[in-house]
Amino acid sequence: MRFIRATALVAAGLAATSLSLTACSSDDSADSSIVTTNAGEPQNPLVPSNTNENMGGRIVDRLFAGLKYYDANGEAHDEMAEKIETTDRKSYKITIKPDWKFSDGTTVTSKSFVDAWNYGAAAENAQLQSYAYSPIAGFDEVSAEKSTVKTMSGLKVIDDRTFSVDLKAPSIDFESALGYTPFYPLPEVAFKDMKAFGEKPVSNGPYTLETWEHNVKIDVKPNPDYPGNRKPKNKGISFVMYQSYDTAYADLQAGNLDALDTIPDSAITSYKNDLGDRAITKPTAQNQHIGIQTNVPHFAGEEGILRRKAISMAINRPQIADKIFNGLRNPAKDFTASTLPGFNGNLPGSEVLEYNPDQAKKLWEQANAMSPWSGQYAITYNSDGGHQAWIEAVANSVKNTLGIDAVANPMPTFKNIRDAVTAETIGTAFRYGWQGDYPTMMQFLGSQYYSYSETNNVNFNNPEVDRLFDAALAAPSNEESYKLIAQAQTIMLKEMVDIPVFDYVAAAGISDKVTKAELGWNGLFDFENIEK
Repeated sequence: MRFIRATALVAAGLAATSLSLTACSSDDSADSSIVTTNAGEPQNPLVPSNTNENMGGRIVDRLFAGLKYYDANGEAHDEMAEKIETTDRKSYKITIKPDWKFSDGTTVTSKSFVDAWNYGAAAENAQLQSYAYSPIAGFDEVSAEKSTVKTMSGLKVIDDRTFSVDLKAPSIDFESALGYTPFYPLPEVAFKDMKAFGEKPVSNGPYTLETWEHNVKIDVKPNPDYPGNRKPKNKGISFVMYQSYDTAYADLQAGNLDALDTIPDSAITSYKNDLGDRAITKPTAQNQHIGIQTNVPHFAGEEGILRRKAISMAINRPQIADKIFNGLRNPAKDFTASTLPGFNGNLPGSEVLEYNPDQAKKLWEQANAMSPWSGQYAITYNSDGGHQAWIEAVANSVKNTLGIDAVANPMPTFKNIRDAVTAETIGTAFRYGWQGDYPTMMQFLGSQYYSYSETNNVNFNNPEVDRLFDAALAAPSNEESYKLIAQAQTIMLKEMVDIPVFDYVAAAGISDKVTKAELGWNGLFDFENIEK
């Protein structure tokens, strides 16, 4: 997952320091052969199980290889997996390919996977992606608060290349998830000092970390010993951190940036003319929501449900999508994304996602009867991520409809806002988005709305929704799973978990120095296959 990013999810927040890319366009042939692309400062050190946002995720996915990987269309392929065997989608025997090395020369073994997953799940390590291991037997004991149990009973090393995984229940998603970041292996050196490891990871993927200049750039270079199917078709990538997308877009036009995954608001109406056949437009599995935690006054319990519904129905999504994004956003119809298999745009109760000023006012007054409203309704956003215009438009729509003091509240960086949300100290509504890590609806829903998920940032806790999520994962067919997901989302709409606003139609661009580049299913470039 990832907060956009997941992750990201995610559109993506950028770090605060801008970097001039003049050097990248110099006559130095070594520099000019490197692909330069926009990025931002990761929230945390580059540890796979603790990376749940866009800027860290795009780096971690270059550095590590898992059992599977996802192509530009979101299809999963075997990477380190030689065989994944199961007869019941509950008990798995996994065999990894031989002779695969970490960048320090040590061998990747089945223990490398088992140790990494156990570390990620253990309560004492407080990893942001720990929820990803929840289907595995023994997770509940390992992840319990103050638990001293450090290994999940469902993981067993059989030999150097084989391990078994027993799940608590059958999962229709588990095998698809095995290319997801928290399922990467880790070398033994990582466990000696995980924080130091995250600053300079020893990895097994298509690239290795060359340099990390915090708030400036991250450079990765091809891993000559990588034996997988994601071999880089470029000579390295420089992930350059910008303060604004406008600056990045100017560099793209000047030929100082090779790939930009988000066109700024200021160029939405002109980028196709500006870039010609170098402009890229593609519907992607990304969304934008407005969340608010239940520790904020007036937003707990029944009063909170009424206020979230009122605010949702006060937002004129079609108008904002047209005026701000020139049609490059679609009004949200559920809590996932419209490009995902099984998406249902006609869920019972989805009328709360439609603009209805009269009903919005009625619901707000019902909430006022419980506890009179006072103060300001602020929507916090990261000002380095290109969100100002649409958040201001949403705030104005809410203000004009409900007659309250609704404002957009900037926070300098993506890292700032993620840290405040994670610590539950943000104290206001906040914009957040999700960018898919593998293309299923449960990847979006489970990560953000399971009651025990570390990436459940809106304090949602409903045992019936948890049960329906479990049942959807255990369903015997995709069709049955989709029905159960629809039931869960119907409850989520009734409780107005948060406020879905938009699904994405991604707008990106490449420089005239790039001969081939494709935007992936989740809005990120297919980095390994960018060619200059």
